[in-house]
Amino acid sequence: MSKPIAPMEALLADRLPDGPGWQYEPKWDGFRCVAVRDGGSIAMWSKSGKPLDRYFPEVAAMLGRLKAKQFALDGELVIQLGDEQSFETLQARLHPAASRIRRLAAETPAQFIAFDLLVLGKTKLAGQPLAKRRAALERMLAKEKEPALILSPKTDDRDEAAAWLDRSGGALDGVVAKRLDDSYRSGERAMVKVKVRRTADCVVGGFRYDRAGAEVASLLLGLYDAAGLLNHVGFTSSIAASDRAPWTRELEALVQAPGFTGKAPGGPSRWTTERTAEWQPLKPKIVIEVQYDQVTGDRFRHGTKLIRRRLDKAPGQCLMDQLRHPLAPAEIKQLLDV
Repeated sequence: MSKPIAPMEALLADRLPDGPGWQYEPKWDGFRCVAVRDGGSIAMWSKSGKPLDRYFPEVAAMLGRLKAKQFALDGELVIQLGDEQSFETLQARLHPAASRIRRLAAETPAQFIAFDLLVLGKTKLAGQPLAKRRAALERMLAKEKEPALILSPKTDDRDEAAAWLDRSGGALDGVVAKRLDDSYRSGERAMVKVKVRRTADCVVGGFRYDRAGAEVASLLLGLYDAAGLLNHVGFTSSIAASDRAPWTRELEALVQAPGFTGKAPGGPSRWTTERTAEWQPLKPKIVIEVQYDQVTGDRFRHGTKLIRRRLDKAPGQCLMDQLRHPLAPAEIKQLLDV
């Protein structure tokens, strides 16, 4: 209980592995969590080994109500807002004030999606094959009636898992493949994950120079909201070195305030840095397609990859509704059952 269990991790791949002996599961966009119960004691550990139980007291209480008195579960903490998972709401829980955590736990309770079982009672399952661990997990959860404890869907059919990716439209974060005959390899990258390729067409509303102030370092991306305002939603810095000089000449000819007419770089947000204000506003003339991984709130969580220019698309067509948040567990189950 006093020592965290390092979860088994995954290697990123371009395609799902072929051949027999694989199990495929949805990739969840939450906080990875190993939850341990020993009688009346509950411990919840993040992937980095930090305790999570104080930040998610409602989940710890739920785990303490289960019929099983001793277990170690591997899973994901998620928070559902409407039909979508909200990573931003999860992050809001990591707050030092206990009173704030209690309020948020009541207003936006989290769910625990279980996908592996390492210990049950006196039986240590981590050394057994995934097929046996999964069967034990299903038997354990079949006896429980807690709505916040969810069994992750799975399939042994690669074609079915590939179809999940194809028909999700970006609302599924990805698929994880695990060997059915593999033991639980704590701390190792012994699984395979394929992420959904999400793209968006964005207006270049500004740019930043490199530290020398000579060439463009990153393009600032914008999307229009329902009120017609251009909101800053992220950036891309994946510009080839050979393209930076021509990009710089083109951008400098378009410099004109305000650039962004809605949310702009330099506004108060948790993404603000000391360099945030050092940007040049542009006329909204250039449209580019970028690839992104996840969305938090109304912006890209990480930097994006520049795919291509979109000379065929007008800036006014670049709308906020392109941003896809991962679906909530119930919606994902419905998607997978289609």
